[in-house]
Amino acid sequence: MTRRSVRSSLTRAACCVLTVVATAVALAGVGGAQAPTPRGTLYIVGGGPQPPALVQEFVDLAGGKGKARILVFAMASASGATSGEEKAADLRALGATARNVWITREQADADSIVRLLDDATGVWFGGGDQGRLAGVLRGTRTERAIKARYAAGAVIGGTSAGAAVMSAVMITGDERHPGGTRPDSTLAWGTIARDNVVTADGFALIDDVIIDQHFLRRRRHNRLISLVLEREPHLGVGIDESTALVVRPDGTWVVRGASVVVVYDARRAGVTPAGAGVLGATGVSMHVLPSGATFDPRSGVARVP
Repeated sequence: MTRRSVRSSLTRAACCVLTVVATAVALAGVGGAQAPTPRGTLYIVGGGPQPPALVQEFVDLAGGKGKARILVFAMASASGATSGEEKAADLRALGATARNVWITREQADADSIVRLLDDATGVWFGGGDQGRLAGVLRGTRTERAIKARYAAGAVIGGTSAGAAVMSAVMITGDERHPGGTRPDSTLAWGTIARDNVVTADGFALIDDVIIDQHFLRRRRHNRLISLVLEREPHLGVGIDESTALVVRPDGTWVVRGASVVVVYDARRAGVTPAGAGVLGATGVSMHVLPSGATFDPRSGVARVP
């Protein structure tokens, strides 16, 4: 065999090895423990009045006029039987087929309710108290059916409480130590501190960020900063009123609406250890994102229009 033939044979062998390795890596990614990335869209509104353009975009993402089939779950509010029907009527006015589904926790496991989601292209969670909504749906067959529709490409939207419930770590709205250590103050969310923000399990439609809402209007910076510093995923997003955070199928975010979305990213920050007194940190990234801005949670890169 000539020297050139030997080199050619070695090159072909090396290419075969690289192909086998690449194939093995690809197969490991496909067959690994991680679940497939959901293919739907999250449409997360920070509360307050919803500009018509936001409502229209939600309907368009659900399929548009004549094709969108949307279910409204408004159990976060005690008046959700009425407000949910009003929301459904607004969606129908834009050409969607929309139905208000007002149910109890027992009904959330019923076949008749679960089947309503079989052909749903959109789901909307109304505002109120996120604990009420989670109490009805969390861990039920209806919750699992909603997640299945999201994985199949549906758009899942919500406002206020309906926004907070989407993340794995759900802010309940309760505070353990109002005013902190000052006996002369009961100021709500007046401190940045550990073990102050009460959380519960949300629906985990998104698990790499903690969601807060009514963010600028209700001055909720301290509670989100506290939570982002003290616990995983160390990434938080505060969505202001009349504003939407849209989580696209590829996992990137885009902002819509009248105000801004604030992102706190402490994933690379240095944080004071537990027991060290006041909660502090260095190297926290902050982004203030108006309509049209984007953010990639994987790279941490934000872009404004």
